[in-house]
Amino acid sequence: MIDFLIKGAKLASGESIDFGIDSGFVVEPATARTNIDASGLVALSGFVDLHTHLREPGFEHSETILSGSKVAALGGFTAVHAMPNTNPVADNAGVVEQVYLRGRQAGYVHVQPIGAVTVGLEGKQLSEMSSMANSSANVSMFSDDGKCVSDALLMRRALEYARTFDAVIAQHAQEPRLTENAQMNEGLVSAELGLTGWPAVAEEAIIARDVLLAEQIGARLHICHVSTAGSVELIRWAKAKGIRVTAEVTPHHLMFTDEKARGFQPVYKVNPPLRLNEDVLALREALIDGTIDVIATDHAPHTAESKDCEWSLAAFGMLGLEAAASIAQSVLVDSGASTWERLEQVLSIAPARIAKLTNQGQGVAKGSPANLTLLDPAAKRSGAIQHSKSSNNPYASETLSGQVIHTFYSGVQTVSNSEIQNLETVID
Repeated sequence: MIDFLIKGAKLASGESIDFGIDSGFVVEPATARTNIDASGLVALSGFVDLHTHLREPGFEHSETILSGSKVAALGGFTAVHAMPNTNPVADNAGVVEQVYLRGRQAGYVHVQPIGAVTVGLEGKQLSEMSSMANSSANVSMFSDDGKCVSDALLMRRALEYARTFDAVIAQHAQEPRLTENAQMNEGLVSAELGLTGWPAVAEEAIIARDVLLAEQIGARLHICHVSTAGSVELIRWAKAKGIRVTAEVTPHHLMFTDEKARGFQPVYKVNPPLRLNEDVLALREALIDGTIDVIATDHAPHTAESKDCEWSLAAFGMLGLEAAASIAQSVLVDSGASTWERLEQVLSIAPARIAKLTNQGQGVAKGSPANLTLLDPAAKRSGAIQHSKSSNNPYASETLSGQVIHTFYSGVQTVSNSEIQNLETVID
């Protein structure tokens, strides 16, 4: 007798399928302890987020590894990558091992730490990347996210060092001198509101520099939260040249523009900032055609004190784990621009490949690890419902398409249909 029998689900390809889950793997259908009617649901490989802020250690008042892991599971994720801007900073083996262990204890998703590129995120001295890579946490990605590795020589050394063990440097592309005191996208809206602008070239200049460095070294470079049309063109050019670059886009940069700043609601203050409509359209096109490899949430919880204040004092960042699948469905599937197969690629298969997570992003096939998401594409739900410890939710006034109904991590059901119904997220 197997653990679960899933009946009548559709794969991303559109094929209807019955399958079983037993001992952490997808198996042939058989008599089961629990039967799940999946009629009308799409069965996908569990989602993998390359860019999550879990805030622990040091900022547990905003989020914890436990609370963030459960939020991730509710969003259909079976793996998240925890950014290192914690206190203490995850710049050594001791801290990343602590994060990894607490993720295992939480048990909702695979929590994979990302190590800092520089000691203390200070941009002065390279961190102990090799010790983190060889630790029990098996770190394969490094980033100073929240801060750019702006020193060109230091970035070159980081790429050279990471190349020796085939790790990825994930760059937060922001030229600091061009963004001093910046509050939002530089453009007509910033001029009208009297807020210091954040020019697109501040992102694009760093990307241009770093893809050239990656080409020279032969290293793996990942560009975090791409936000401008110019950045897309640079990445497209780099890929055409065979440079080892990958890129991510956030749900909010696929959905919102800088017009949101007109209401001075700090929930829309984010780094990089919301851009122009032409940027949103370019990002969507790049996601569809493969120039941008993945959707990553940049889930950034903040306390009410950090966000419920005047715009200039508010922290940058917004929640994203619970809305990501809905935004992906809207942009890729509901629009008719792409397919469920592409959605599975950008939310699961590609991020798992980039991060070298061998037990994730394997699809729904006999013998594959049972890290799975079953989603109801017909559901409509309120974006106001969220379960983070923080409430800086930019989707509160939105109606979202699609609802994760079941999530399985290593064969364990972390989200169930009854739990979702109890959350009262579905709109009648």
